[in-house]
Amino acid sequence: MVLCNDNRTGRLITGGEFTMIDKDIPDQLILYRGHSHRINESISIRIPTLEEICLYGELKYYSMIHTLCSVGVDLCWQLEEAGIPFDEISDYKLFYMILRKHYHTEQTQILFGNMLNLKEMKLSENENGEVYLTQKIISEDNGKKTITIHEQDYHEIVKYLRALHNLKRNDAVAGTKSCRMAFIEDAKTEYEAHLSEPVKSNLLPMISTMVNSDGFKRNDQTIWDMNIYAFMDSVKRVDKIRNSNFLLQSGYSGFGIDLNKIKKEELNYMGELN
Repeated sequence: MVLCNDNRTGRLITGGEFTMIDKDIPDQLILYRGHSHRINESISIRIPTLEEICLYGELKYYSMIHTLCSVGVDLCWQLEEAGIPFDEISDYKLFYMILRKHYHTEQTQILFGNMLNLKEMKLSENENGEVYLTQKIISEDNGKKTITIHEQDYHEIVKYLRALHNLKRNDAVAGTKSCRMAFIEDAKTEYEAHLSEPVKSNLLPMISTMVNSDGFKRNDQTIWDMNIYAFMDSVKRVDKIRNSNFLLQSGYSGFGIDLNKIKKEELNYMGELN
């Protein structure tokens, strides 16, 4: 059953649609620095650089991110065609039953290192009825080890993947039968439309803009060492600085806007990125 996003449809959420600040992410400074985030004792999420994403393949990379973070409504028409009600399957069940089976170690190494193999993990259940995933491996010191993904681990993984890539969970709800059918038809139409669109990079315009922006300290060679979280933060920060300066210059000119009518956070270019 193939339900994952096509490589051609891997898309960034850019402009006003993304938010860098996530109140559920306590260690944003760690992410900005590029250090891995530990999910459990055997799984960590590493933060790839622009160079790593470039070499991996931008569209393939973002297709994987979108797929791993997908919920039922994101794949409503594919699930319905497979006989699975998209609004009844939980996020976690969608992940362990379908989505993770598309990705083996070589594909996810850029995120999880060289041990985790989502595709080959086995489904288990404990005495309390909790479903979880397991994978037995031999570690570097020749010791046997078991990697596990419990439901809370899954939610932690998805939370951080969304934070890293400025994604938000699709919370759309189909309240009526007609609304439900509209979701399915719209999703199928949108998917098919994207398949016919020319393949293009979403990162390239942002990278090009940043290296040609005043105040950005990286050039077209050094920018590739930036991790994706820090880069997207810079995209948003430069835009905030530019907008704040424009408002202040306009307000103090005496012929522009009334600064008293502008929210203080819009004038503070060191404020949170909303």
